Amino acid sequence: MSTTEDAPAVTPAAVAGGAIADPGPLGLAAFALTTFLLSAVNAGWAKNTSGADWLGYAFAYGGLCQLLAGMWEFKNKNVFGATAFSTYGGFWIGLGLWAELVHAPAAAKDVGWILLAFAIFNTYMLIFATQLNVAVFLVFLTLELTEIFLFWGILGGNSTLVKVGGIVGIVTALVAWYTSAAGVINGMKGRAVVPVGKPLFNM
Repeated sequence: MSTTEDAPAVTPAAVAGGAIADPGPLGLAAFALTTFLLSAVNAGWAKNTSGADWLGYAFAYGGLCQLLAGMWEFKNKNVFGATAFSTYGGFWIGLGLWAELVHAPAAAKDVGWILLAFAIFNTYMLIFATQLNVAVFLVFLTLELTEIFLFWGILGGNSTLVKVGGIVGIVTALVAWYTSAAGVINGMKGRAVVPVGKPLFNM
Protein backbone atom coordinates (compact mmCIF):
# COMPACT_ATOMS: atom_id res chain seq x y z
CA MET A 1 0.00 0.00 0.00
CA SER A 2 1.43 3.34 -0.99
CA THR A 3 1.62 5.95 1.74
CA THR A 4 1.45 9.11 -0.34
CA GLU A 5 -0.02 10.25 -3.61
CA ASP A 6 3.44 10.97 -4.97
CA ALA A 7 4.83 7.46 -4.37
CA PRO A 8 4.06 4.29 -6.32
CA ALA A 9 2.06 1.59 -4.54
CA VAL A 10 5.07 -0.47 -3.50
CA THR A 11 6.63 -0.89 -0.10
CA PRO A 12 10.16 0.31 0.74
CA ALA A 13 11.27 -3.27 1.40
CA ALA A 14 10.11 -4.33 -2.05
CA VAL A 15 12.17 -1.58 -3.66
CA ALA A 16 15.25 -2.24 -1.56
CA GLY A 17 15.29 -6.01 -1.81
CA GLY A 18 13.83 -6.37 -5.29
CA ALA A 19 12.50 -9.80 -4.35
CA ILE A 20 8.77 -9.21 -3.96
CA ALA A 21 6.19 -6.94 -5.54
CA ASP A 22 3.60 -5.04 -3.51
CA PRO A 23 0.89 -7.58 -2.55
CA GLY A 24 -1.53 -4.79 -1.58
CA PRO A 25 -3.42 -4.62 -4.90
CA LEU A 26 -4.05 -8.38 -4.78
CA GLY A 27 -5.30 -8.24 -1.20
CA LEU A 28 -7.59 -5.31 -2.00
CA ALA A 29 -8.97 -6.99 -5.12
CA ALA A 30 -9.69 -10.21 -3.21
CA PHE A 31 -11.39 -8.24 -0.46
CA ALA A 32 -13.39 -6.19 -2.96
CA LEU A 33 -14.78 -9.05 -5.01
CA THR A 34 -15.89 -11.17 -2.08
CA THR A 35 -17.36 -8.15 -0.31
CA PHE A 36 -19.25 -7.23 -3.47
CA LEU A 37 -20.78 -10.70 -3.86
CA LEU A 38 -22.01 -10.93 -0.27
CA SER A 39 -23.11 -7.30 -0.17
CA ALA A 40 -25.24 -7.77 -3.28
CA VAL A 41 -27.06 -10.54 -1.40
CA ASN A 42 -27.45 -8.39 1.73
CA ALA A 43 -28.71 -5.46 -0.33
CA GLY A 44 -31.36 -7.69 -1.93
CA TRP A 45 -29.95 -7.13 -5.40
CA ALA A 46 -29.01 -10.75 -6.16
CA LYS A 47 -32.59 -11.99 -6.26
CA ASN A 48 -31.97 -14.48 -9.09
CA THR A 49 -29.12 -16.30 -7.32
CA SER A 50 -28.87 -18.98 -4.65
CA GLY A 51 -27.52 -16.39 -2.20
CA ALA A 52 -24.41 -18.50 -1.73
CA ASP A 53 -22.40 -17.30 -4.73
CA TRP A 54 -19.99 -15.58 -2.33
CA LEU A 55 -19.17 -18.73 -0.37
CA GLY A 56 -16.56 -20.38 -2.58
CA TYR A 57 -14.80 -17.06 -3.03
CA ALA A 58 -14.78 -16.54 0.73
CA PHE A 59 -12.42 -19.51 0.89
CA ALA A 60 -10.44 -19.18 -2.34
CA TYR A 61 -10.15 -15.46 -3.02
CA GLY A 62 -11.23 -13.25 -0.14
CA GLY A 63 -9.84 -15.83 2.27
CA LEU A 64 -6.78 -17.57 0.85
CA CYS A 65 -5.52 -14.87 -1.53
CA GLN A 66 -5.98 -12.14 1.06
CA LEU A 67 -4.24 -14.24 3.70
CA LEU A 68 -1.33 -14.80 1.30
CA ALA A 69 -1.20 -11.06 0.63
CA GLY A 70 -0.96 -10.54 4.37
CA MET A 71 1.92 -12.98 4.66
CA TRP A 72 3.76 -11.25 1.82
CA GLU A 73 3.20 -7.92 3.56
CA PHE A 74 5.08 -9.38 6.54
CA LYS A 75 7.92 -10.08 4.12
CA ASN A 76 7.75 -6.44 3.02
CA LYS A 77 7.80 -5.29 6.67
CA ASN A 78 4.43 -3.58 6.18
CA VAL A 79 2.79 -4.03 9.58
CA PHE A 80 -0.47 -2.33 8.62
CA GLY A 81 -0.95 -4.30 5.41
CA ALA A 82 0.06 -7.58 7.04
CA THR A 83 -2.39 -7.09 9.89
CA ALA A 84 -5.26 -5.90 7.70
CA PHE A 85 -5.03 -8.52 4.95
CA SER A 86 -4.30 -11.44 7.27
CA THR A 87 -7.19 -10.49 9.54
CA TYR A 88 -9.75 -10.07 6.79
CA GLY A 89 -8.46 -13.17 5.02
CA GLY A 90 -9.17 -15.00 8.27
CA PHE A 91 -12.55 -13.25 8.45
CA TRP A 92 -13.67 -14.63 5.10
CA ILE A 93 -12.40 -18.13 5.81
CA GLY A 94 -14.08 -18.07 9.22
CA LEU A 95 -17.35 -16.77 7.79
CA GLY A 96 -17.26 -19.43 5.11
CA LEU A 97 -16.70 -22.14 7.71
CA TRP A 98 -19.54 -20.76 9.81
CA ALA A 99 -21.88 -20.84 6.81
CA GLU A 100 -20.90 -24.43 6.03
CA LEU A 101 -20.89 -25.87 9.55
CA VAL A 102 -23.65 -24.03 11.42
CA HIS A 103 -27.22 -24.72 10.39
CA ALA A 104 -29.25 -24.15 13.57
CA PRO A 105 -31.95 -21.43 13.30
CA ALA A 106 -30.81 -20.07 16.66
CA ALA A 107 -27.47 -19.20 15.03
CA ALA A 108 -29.00 -16.45 12.89
CA LYS A 109 -27.56 -13.69 15.09
CA ASP A 110 -24.07 -15.19 15.19
CA VAL A 111 -22.98 -13.08 12.25
CA GLY A 112 -24.09 -9.95 14.09
CA TRP A 113 -21.69 -10.69 16.94
CA ILE A 114 -18.94 -11.61 14.49
CA LEU A 115 -19.38 -8.29 12.69
CA LEU A 116 -19.44 -6.38 15.96
CA ALA A 117 -16.10 -7.94 16.89
CA PHE A 118 -14.59 -7.06 13.52
CA ALA A 119 -15.99 -3.52 13.75
CA ILE A 120 -13.97 -3.10 16.95
CA PHE A 121 -10.82 -4.25 15.14
CA ASN A 122 -11.66 -2.08 12.14
CA THR A 123 -12.04 1.02 14.32
CA TYR A 124 -8.38 1.23 15.27
CA MET A 125 -7.31 0.24 11.75
CA LEU A 126 -9.47 3.09 10.45
CA ILE A 127 -7.69 5.51 12.78
CA PHE A 128 -4.27 4.24 11.69
CA ALA A 129 -5.29 4.39 8.00
CA THR A 130 -5.20 8.18 8.32
CA GLN A 131 -1.41 7.75 8.28
CA LEU A 132 -1.45 6.13 4.82
CA ASN A 133 -3.55 7.78 2.11
CA VAL A 134 -7.10 8.89 1.36
CA ALA A 135 -7.96 5.82 -0.72
CA VAL A 136 -7.00 3.33 1.98
CA PHE A 137 -8.73 5.46 4.61
CA LEU A 138 -11.95 5.41 2.56
CA VAL A 139 -11.77 1.61 2.29
CA PHE A 140 -11.72 1.32 6.07
CA LEU A 141 -14.29 4.09 6.57
CA THR A 142 -16.86 2.49 4.25
CA LEU A 143 -16.07 -0.93 5.72
CA GLU A 144 -16.66 0.44 9.23
CA LEU A 145 -20.08 1.74 8.18
CA THR A 146 -20.88 -1.57 6.49
CA GLU A 147 -20.08 -3.55 9.62
CA ILE A 148 -22.03 -1.17 11.86
CA PHE A 149 -25.18 -1.26 9.74
CA LEU A 150 -24.98 -5.03 9.38
CA PHE A 151 -24.42 -5.95 13.03
CA TRP A 152 -27.01 -3.39 14.11
CA GLY A 153 -29.53 -4.76 11.63
CA ILE A 154 -28.82 -8.43 12.33
CA LEU A 155 -28.82 -8.17 16.13
CA GLY A 156 -31.85 -5.88 16.08
CA GLY A 157 -33.76 -7.95 13.56
CA ASN A 158 -34.04 -4.96 11.22
CA SER A 159 -33.93 -6.06 7.58
CA THR A 160 -33.85 -2.45 6.34
CA LEU A 161 -30.57 -1.81 8.15
CA VAL A 162 -29.16 -5.04 6.72
CA LYS A 163 -30.05 -3.84 3.21
CA VAL A 164 -28.41 -0.47 3.92
CA GLY A 165 -25.34 -2.36 5.11
CA GLY A 166 -25.37 -4.32 1.88
CA ILE A 167 -25.49 -1.15 -0.21
CA VAL A 168 -22.68 0.45 1.78
CA GLY A 169 -20.78 -2.83 1.37
CA ILE A 170 -21.04 -2.48 -2.40
CA VAL A 171 -19.61 1.03 -2.10
CA THR A 172 -16.81 -0.45 0.04
CA ALA A 173 -16.04 -2.97 -2.70
CA LEU A 174 -15.91 -0.24 -5.36
CA VAL A 175 -13.54 1.88 -3.25
CA ALA A 176 -11.33 -1.17 -2.63
CA TRP A 177 -11.29 -1.99 -6.37
CA TYR A 178 -10.27 1.59 -7.14
CA THR A 179 -7.45 1.43 -4.59
CA SER A 180 -6.36 -1.94 -5.98
CA ALA A 181 -6.35 -0.63 -9.55
CA ALA A 182 -4.31 2.39 -8.47
CA GLY A 183 -1.81 0.08 -6.80
CA VAL A 184 -1.46 -2.02 -9.96
CA ILE A 185 -0.83 0.80 -12.43
CA ASN A 186 1.20 2.94 -10.02
CA GLY A 187 3.37 -0.05 -9.22
CA MET A 188 3.80 -0.86 -12.91
CA LYS A 189 4.80 2.68 -13.81
CA GLY A 190 6.72 3.48 -10.63
CA ARG A 191 4.84 6.76 -10.27
CA ALA A 192 1.41 8.08 -9.34
CA VAL A 193 -0.73 7.53 -12.45
CA VAL A 194 -3.98 7.04 -10.53
CA PRO A 195 -4.19 9.28 -7.44
CA VAL A 196 -4.72 7.80 -3.98
CA GLY A 197 -4.30 10.98 -1.95
CA LYS A 198 -1.91 11.89 0.81
CA PRO A 199 -2.07 10.97 4.51
CA LEU A 200 -4.87 12.83 6.30
CA PHE A 201 -2.53 13.67 9.19
CA ASN A 202 0.58 12.41 10.95
CA MET A 203 0.64 11.34 14.57
